[in-house]
Amino acid sequence: MKKLAILAVLVLFFQNIQLKAQQDMAFSQYMFNMLMVNPAYAGSRDVISMTSLYRKQWVNLPGTPSILTFSADAPIAAEKMGLGLQVFNDRVGQFTTTGIFTSGAYRLRLKKGTMAMGLQAGIYQFQADLSGVQLSRDATYDQAFAANVRKTLPNFGTGIYYNTDKFYIGASLPHLVNNSLFKKTDTIVSKARLSRHIFLIGGYVIPLSLDVKLKTSTLIKFVQGAPLQVDLNTNLWFFDKLALGTSYRTSGALVGMIEIQATPQIRIGYAYDGNLGKSRTHLRGSHEFMLRYEFGYIKTKMLSPRYF
Repeated sequence: MKKLAILAVLVLFFQNIQLKAQQDMAFSQYMFNMLMVNPAYAGSRDVISMTSLYRKQWVNLPGTPSILTFSADAPIAAEKMGLGLQVFNDRVGQFTTTGIFTSGAYRLRLKKGTMAMGLQAGIYQFQADLSGVQLSRDATYDQAFAANVRKTLPNFGTGIYYNTDKFYIGASLPHLVNNSLFKKTDTIVSKARLSRHIFLIGGYVIPLSLDVKLKTSTLIKFVQGAPLQVDLNTNLWFFDKLALGTSYRTSGALVGMIEIQATPQIRIGYAYDGNLGKSRTHLRGSHEFMLRYEFGYIKTKMLSPRYF
């Protein structure tokens, strides 16, 4: 019954046209998954950068969101442009979304920083394994679950991004096309489509001493028909090797996180989300793991660590 209840909620989410919510994948360590947020980020670290994140949400319940992403980006043309690639798999109960996107950014060097304008293009493959759902022990038939759904959908995104060594700000629309996932038919009582999301990001590093720095960042998400969601993040960096931090999400989550710069090329991160909402007794915490590897470091770049 617990699995069926979760599935019912998911079906309502995807089929009810009046129900609009945050549809894009959410990460607590969004600062390491910036290509997902803003295509203009491509090439901004001035080295070849590869990052993978895995998130398991509400670990005490079956069928809850499980997300795996991989992204890579690099500067080209004497760092005047950037290229990026992202691949992801998002599984929620009987629903799976897989995608691949490429990004390109034009980077304009200014007096104190770099302004970038980016575009991305790619495809989503959306699948709903409805026929595999056991509705009851006596195999009750429901026409709404008779057929599976599988769609391949193109999409595009755009963004702008400005950064210095210690500051960044940006705005983006990761997908511009409101793809239709379900169409109203005899077996589907309503339709569902993606909604455009507007992302605003910003961050700043404040030196507290020679060996300790305070890194703050925020991510603001807006989608029509859903509450504004804000992530506020603060980290203390020690010796540019270890960071301990916390985040607060206005949707009802408190996050603890740790980052380790194991070598100049390897960074490891972990985040744990605690649910602060009324459902906290039923929806337990979420785990998130991050691994980043970067190529092409030279001494001049290592003298100016990339915090973002």
